[in-house]
Amino acid sequence: MQTLVDTVGTAARDVAGTAAERVRQTAERRKEGGEDAEDEAERATPPLVTCGWLADNLDNPGIRIVDTRWFLGEPGAGRLRYQEDHLPGAMFLDLDDDLAASEGPGRHPLPTTDDFADLLGRHGIGNDHHVVVYDQGPGAIAARLWWMLRSVGHERVSVLDGGYNRWSSQDHPLTTDPPDVVPTTYETEEGPTLTVDRDQLLERLGTAQVIDAREPERYRGETEPIDSVGGHIPTALSAPTAENVGPDGTFKPAHVLAARFFEMGLDRDEPVVSYCGSGVTACHNLLALQVAGYPEGILYPGSWSDWSATG
Repeated sequence: MQTLVDTVGTAARDVAGTAAERVRQTAERRKEGGEDAEDEAERATPPLVTCGWLADNLDNPGIRIVDTRWFLGEPGAGRLRYQEDHLPGAMFLDLDDDLAASEGPGRHPLPTTDDFADLLGRHGIGNDHHVVVYDQGPGAIAARLWWMLRSVGHERVSVLDGGYNRWSSQDHPLTTDPPDVVPTTYETEEGPTLTVDRDQLLERLGTAQVIDAREPERYRGETEPIDSVGGHIPTALSAPTAENVGPDGTFKPAHVLAARFFEMGLDRDEPVVSYCGSGVTACHNLLALQVAGYPEGILYPGSWSDWSATG
């Protein structure tokens, strides 16, 4: 007799196997050789890379490394940490100054596509670069930039699994030297819309799969340290991002994440809408979903800071 655990495990392995099969097929094509195989292999960029992999590829001219360290309630702390030391070749982008607009719904509204493209170009990031993003640790801030790049059609982007904490704990090199930046032009591509606003989400309540990335007590409305009103969006499921990572701060294996989302009742054939307090840690869940083999997710950028403010 098959138990629920068996069912979850089987489904989880199926979901994780989807991504694994894509990687295997790409490797086979690369082994066979040919320009098309090489091109496709280049496009099959994993959502996560290890510190060991990045250490071996620091001198790769096709890689751009971005430090996004940011600390709640400590404006400017991320930039100060960057100035103290950072990964070799890494440039710094600030959540408040670079990865959010000054006006819009919620605390961290998205910049316009044109402004984002200009930001990338000024920092020497082109369409063909493999961008590797890191933050202090679990990856919530890094996932914001990861998702922003995905949203403009940039597939060659990965988050450094474990971030700065894991990199430094493994005695990989650090530096205070600024990178050599050669500005370029970034051309955005039109693709499927990966965001919803409040009105669009309101229309889809009851049919859309919606998950809340905040801590369980904030979801339940027992505490709300930032916004004026506590609680959660009706029909949303609690999916705190802390459960995406293990004790060492790296993401759990794909099959474990897939089991988690399966147990929550998320249909792997349908997109998932993710929100948090301000559209940042929600991206951590979107990243975890992709690691688990789910389709591209949808971000509610305004998140609870927008939803609760508009009643």
